[in-house]
Amino acid sequence: MSAEFGPRLRALLTERDMTLRGTARALNYNVAYISRVANGRQRPSVQLAEALDELLQADGELVRLSTPVTPLDEPTGPASDIAHMKASAEHILKHADRYGGDAVAPVAVQVWQSAQRRLDAGEIPESAQRGYVAAVAEAAEVAGWLLFDSGDRVAARNAFLESHMLARHAGERAMEWFALDMLAMLDTECGRPGGVRRITDELLSQSRIPPRVALLARVRRGRALAQTGDRQRALADLDAARGGVEESLSSRDPEWAWWVNQQEIVGHSGHALLSLADLNAAILKFQSALAHATPRGVMLYRIELLHSYARAKAWGKAEEEIHEIGPLLSTITSGRNRLLLREALKVVDRASGVPVGLSALVRHTAATISP
Repeated sequence: MSAEFGPRLRALLTERDMTLRGTARALNYNVAYISRVANGRQRPSVQLAEALDELLQADGELVRLSTPVTPLDEPTGPASDIAHMKASAEHILKHADRYGGDAVAPVAVQVWQSAQRRLDAGEIPESAQRGYVAAVAEAAEVAGWLLFDSGDRVAARNAFLESHMLARHAGERAMEWFALDMLAMLDTECGRPGGVRRITDELLSQSRIPPRVALLARVRRGRALAQTGDRQRALADLDAARGGVEESLSSRDPEWAWWVNQQEIVGHSGHALLSLADLNAAILKFQSALAHATPRGVMLYRIELLHSYARAKAWGKAEEEIHEIGPLLSTITSGRNRLLLREALKVVDRASGVPVGLSALVRHTAATISP
């Protein structure tokens, strides 16, 4: 990161008559994180630099200033490995957010396991151990997320479990919470509500848990309760999470919780309502989430809309969604989304009263989905 980023950010905030807290609220970021970035004590993530650039109408200046400067003679050793892991994660995650995780998941696994091998072989000096272990824990989390997005749930679980163990060893509570949240996410997707409840109950029982970690635990627990048919408690958890988004900003929140916003919770509410077979309400939630989604999120919410329309036997709407999804398949390569799309197409194919044309379209689409 250029040394000019912090001063330029502060100057732009002054010019726009904006405060750090107001900026944090506008972007749904931790105000302490933005304060550290503005004062040059921490490098901004790619996502934060882009969000600040857009909010402050800086015409790409902040993004350029946030780009790390790589020396011609790159140093070697633990510090270099840590810098490489962090820089790789930023670029990999940015790619995956737009195009899906399939292509970059193997790269993330390579970065993680290469560093893990050095750690296991005892090559890291004692003085650098803690920071190195924390960096490897984070690399394992990134790999786990991308393996999950590429549809390899077993490998994703192994990565998240390894990340949790490493984070605990390094004394990195924030990363421990993140690994647990990822494991709860995976159990939700795999239809294991009991596993989700055990994780979220553990998180919510901890003293002084940061507000946004608690909020996410309630979201995960709400999804799990919906899967068991407990409508009242499921919606109570999700409503509490949605109502607490703005108030949950705290200096104790971990940096990884930046993405939590109203639309994410709306999307989770749609999933819960779909589990509860409240199809009309689920459709409204997915439509709302779709309007503010990232490119990868667009595909996910369109698949869930197809699933909802199929269960509601709204055949015309289901056909429209399939036509919308088709062009995305060649751009967004996410094994997770292909799994979900196959499931949604099966719901249509097995339903009674499906128009002949739609049935043919479903089978053609299913045949074009790569394994």
